[in-house]
Amino acid sequence: MAIIITDECINCGACEPECPNNAIYEGGDEWRFSDGTSIKGTFSSKSGLTSDANEPQEPISEDVYYIAPDKCTECVGFHDEPQCAAVCPVDCCVDDDNWRESEEELLVKKDTLHFV
Repeated sequence: MAIIITDECINCGACEPECPNNAIYEGGDEWRFSDGTSIKGTFSSKSGLTSDANEPQEPISEDVYYIAPDKCTECVGFHDEPQCAAVCPVDCCVDDDNWRESEEELLVKKDTLHFV
C-alpha cells in the first residue's frame, strides 16, 4: 500500500526530505516521475498513468503536503519503516487503505524508480 498524508498535516515539511523516492510534495506543487528517480522518457505506472517522466502532474492536494502514490514504496528496500511516518510530529502519515501493494510489488516499484 502507499502512505497518505491526512488533512491533519501541519505543513511542517519534516517528511519531504526523508522520502527516498522524492514522492512527497508541498500542497499545490506539481509532481513528476523524474523527480529524484532514474525514470526518463515515457513511463507507465502501475496505476495506469502514462506520461513523459518530466511532464508535471496535477497536485494531489492544494492545502497540505501529499504523497504521489505512484512513487511511494513505503521505504521498502531503503528502510525498515516508512520514514515519513517515523518523523511526522502529528502522526498524519498513515496507510492508504485504497492503495494496496505487497512487499514484492513495492520492491519491483523501487527497482523501476531507481534502475541502474
